[in-house]
Amino acid sequence: MKLKSFAIILNLVTWANAHGYLTIPSSRTRLGFEAGIDTCPECSILEPVTAWPDLEEAQVGRSGPCGYNSRVSVDYNQPGDYWGNSVVATYTAGDIVEVQWCVDNNGDHGGMFTYGICQNQTLVDLFLTPGYLPTNEEKQAAEDCFLDGELKCTDVDGQKCGYNPDCASDEACYRNDWFTCNEFSASSNRGCQGVDGAALNSCTTTIAGGYTVTKKIKIPNYSSDHTLLRFRWNSYQTAQVYLHCADIAISGSGSGTTSSSTTKSTTSATSKTSTTTSQSTTTCTAATSLAVTFTELVTTTYGENVYISGSISQLGSWDTSSAIALSADSYTTSNPLWKTTLNLPVGTTFEYKFIKKETDGTVVWESDPNRSYTVPSGCSGATATATATWR
Repeated sequence: MKLKSFAIILNLVTWANAHGYLTIPSSRTRLGFEAGIDTCPECSILEPVTAWPDLEEAQVGRSGPCGYNSRVSVDYNQPGDYWGNSVVATYTAGDIVEVQWCVDNNGDHGGMFTYGICQNQTLVDLFLTPGYLPTNEEKQAAEDCFLDGELKCTDVDGQKCGYNPDCASDEACYRNDWFTCNEFSASSNRGCQGVDGAALNSCTTTIAGGYTVTKKIKIPNYSSDHTLLRFRWNSYQTAQVYLHCADIAISGSGSGTTSSSTTKSTTSATSKTSTTTSQSTTTCTAATSLAVTFTELVTTTYGENVYISGSISQLGSWDTSSAIALSADSYTTSNPLWKTTLNLPVGTTFEYKFIKKETDGTVVWESDPNRSYTVPSGCSGATATATATWR
């Protein structure tokens, strides 16, 4: 009995060695790996959790929708020096694009995987704000939103969307809207590695080499200058879930044709800008102005107030006596958020800064340089958000 138990423990240790991560578009994890910060990008693991047969039961905890790698103590839910500050790919609403992840040769646990886009920009902005780490409650709320915004396998005409052979027809995992790996115990073409039959080392892992797993998703009818694409893989073999996200942009309404992404790697950014719309059809009436919400994370003391001043008349033309006040209605100790919403003409480009006004009337400007913003185009009813942290 002791020998048998020891053998089981050894098997479990082997299973936990390596796994998988989102590679196209470049996930924050991939960027962390390429920057030399993450020594095992395939090791961002949520465990132990109930990953099977209910694919949506696991609560994400500190892993959040973007993943936490305990090996290197990196939380990808917060922008870092090499990720989260700018988009890595731009897509068009309605288009069909290829996405890809990498599974390690020794860490193929079978199961099912999915992609999602959360269309609650206010919630997503919490994951785009430099210096801010979302709470576990905010991480779970975002993951619930990503599950609601699932990019279904069945959205793409002609794509094979079968049922997982390791799932019985009376179980919650018996669904073909998620993507499925092959039978875990198959003698050949097994698990996730067998989905494409890709060659070993067709992608990079740090333990045993990896295999690519490529699928197609349909970009939703949604517009945002900066949002997140979330990848989630629920393991069949082990009580583990793998979570990753990539910073993307979605423009306008699309045609439904296949397209590839425009990719770039850059780390410089002074503020975040996001545009959203709740359009339910492909009909788009171009907006002449957008409601732009400016948010600023800044800790204040009693009596201090935050304003925005800028180069256009709507922001007081740099006259601090005409600056626009921000509201502290959403301010908490853990999330010191100030915000205001203004209707601005589409295409307007301007510079601005946030200021504090003390009780004695003293004005404190944030540090240089000036922030810049261009009001994006969009459909009538679209909104935009410019997020920032005091500097």
